[in-house]
Parts: sequence; structure tokens; C-alpha cells
Amino acid sequence: MKFWQYHQREQFRLRIKSFQGFVSLFLVGVIFSIALAACTSPNPPTTPSGENKQNIELTLVSFAVTQAAHAAIIPKFVEKWQKEHHQTVSFKQSYGGSGAQARAVIDGLEADIVHLALALDIKKIEKAGLIQPGWETKAPQGSIASKSVAAIVTREGNPKKIKDWADLARPDVKLITADPKTSGGARWNFLALWNSVIKTGGDEKKATDFLTHVYKNAPLLTKDSRESTDTFFKRGQGDVLINYENEVTLAEKAGEKLTAIIPDVNISIDNPIAVVDKNVDKHGTREVAEAFVKYLFTDEAQKEFAKAGYRPVDETLAQSPDFAAKYPKIKVLSTIKDLGGWDQVQAKFFADNALFDQIEAKIKR
Repeated sequence: MKFWQYHQREQFRLRIKSFQGFVSLFLVGVIFSIALAACTSPNPPTTPSGENKQNIELTLVSFAVTQAAHAAIIPKFVEKWQKEHHQTVSFKQSYGGSGAQARAVIDGLEADIVHLALALDIKKIEKAGLIQPGWETKAPQGSIASKSVAAIVTREGNPKKIKDWADLARPDVKLITADPKTSGGARWNFLALWNSVIKTGGDEKKATDFLTHVYKNAPLLTKDSRESTDTFFKRGQGDVLINYENEVTLAEKAGEKLTAIIPDVNISIDNPIAVVDKNVDKHGTREVAEAFVKYLFTDEAQKEFAKAGYRPVDETLAQSPDFAAKYPKIKVLSTIKDLGGWDQVQAKFFADNALFDQIEAKIKR
């Protein structure tokens, strides 16, 4: 064999070995990189595009009087999620009248989660195509995350000697409550007043006359329940306030001097929660949003709701020694189903030109 032929063959053989070595080193590098990633980022969360995402933000839109409860609950959830999933969760929060909050979400406020005063408001978001039908079955307790009852609040010592709902129609009583057109809490107040007549033997005419006298005693209607509380306590207006039982608890904690009456004939104020499907899928936040909703039904979260004045949604917890004395059972407690459900209630009482509008027309506020 000639020298130049031998030389060419040896060069070719060395090039092959060099290429094989390069491929081997490349494969080793790839395998090492994959192993390192698996060790440093277990179960990495992803965005809709598939990119890893270690920080995530949820937008919670709720009705005004839940703010104190969520302020205590959210840090506990954030800590729990960080520990279990190695992911930092932060919350944007918006609070206001339930009806106004529902409209804001429909109009473009990109909520991941809505916790509102009544199911009717979540159904409006559903009808707008943002929440999938059947949301009521996606969480425990029919997706009712918090509940309360209606309370009558008077000045310290009850100078007007208010005893029950009927006293609110007296001409010497000035009442503070919110506007049912903007506030879910105000709709519950209206229904509690209506129910107080129907459940004690009165007919619908008597109930209508009663509500006309009661609302005539209201010099103004605030936009939400929190503003009602501020109007009564901070501005000193009115003799009587109708509000959630939980608002009484918060007012007492804040040092307000008051007398509270929880009428024996009352209504269960049930506040639902739902994931806003269209938005969580857009944001890539479904897993965390659903986990937060589920967390609200744990004993840990429900105890925080109870500290803020809400009645536990789980009957076992409600009957525990810690809460049974604080939240005694109501003798006659009606539900929205007893009144025909929200569709019927909305059409009868709160739609345009329905009963509430008719009462307001008579008053000529």
C-alpha cells in the first residue's frame, strides 16, 4: 500500500472516532441537563404555552364584607401552596357590592375566582359565557363558601327599644340599609323583611305594605353593605342598621358600641364561590384557583370565616363547642329555595319595574 493511501485511510479513521466522541459527549450533556432539571424543579407548573412558571398571580373578586375573612385566609393558603408545590402565589383582590362586582367581571375584570353575595350574580357571569354551567357542583356544600343571617343593629342600649322586624316600620325609626339594585347583601335584607311577614301569617299585600313603610324610613340607600356599616357607625346616621351578622362581629371587634338583635324569623344568607373558567384557562391558573376554592371549605379556612363573623358551612363544625354558643340556631330559618329560587325571586322583586322598583316609586325618594 502506498504511503498516501495509508495516510488518507488513517485520517478518515480518526475523523470517525472524533465524531463518535463528540456525539457521546453531547448525549452525556443532554442527559445530565435533564437530570439536573428534574432534581431542581419537581412537577414544574406550566403556562398555557408550556413554559415553566414559578410565580403565579390569582385575581379574587368578592363582595365587600368578605375582605377581613380573606385577609386572614389567603396568607395561610399561600404558605401551604409554597410548601407543597414550591410555587409562590400572590393575589390581586377586589371588593365591592356583589351586583356591581358581577358586572365588572362581565365587562372585562379578569377574575380567576368570584366569591359573591348570591348565586344570582354568579349565574349572570355564567350567562355571559365566562363560567361553565354546573359550577355549583364543583365545590363542597353546593359551592356555598360562607354564610350568615340578617341582623338588626341599634345604637348602644337600644334607645328606640327595637325588638324585631316589625319595629322597623315605626315612623320614629330611621333605617340604614343598602340598595338592592347594587348590593347582594341588600337583597338579602329585603328578603329577610319580606320573609318575616310571610312566615308569621301575613299575605303578600301585608308584606308589600310593610316593606313600603320600612324603606320609607330609609333616608338613603348605600351602594353596598360595607358602606351601610360606615354610614351608621362612622357618620352617625340612622337609628337602626340592617346588615349581615358578620358585620356586627367586625364592628364589635373595632370597638363600636352597639346592640344587636338576631331575629328568630330569619333567612340563610348563602354566599357562593366559583372559578371563572374562561379566565383561568387564559391565565394558566386553573390548578391553583381550584385548589384555593377547595381550601376555603377546610376546617382551617372555615374557622377563619367564623372568627370574622360567618357561620360555618359545615354542620359538624357549626355544632362544635367553639361555635355553637356563638352562633345559636335560628328558630325559623328560610332559604332562597323556600322563596322559589333566585330566578323567581329576581323576576318578582328586583327586576326592572318589579316590586322593589314599585315600592321606590311610591316613596319618591
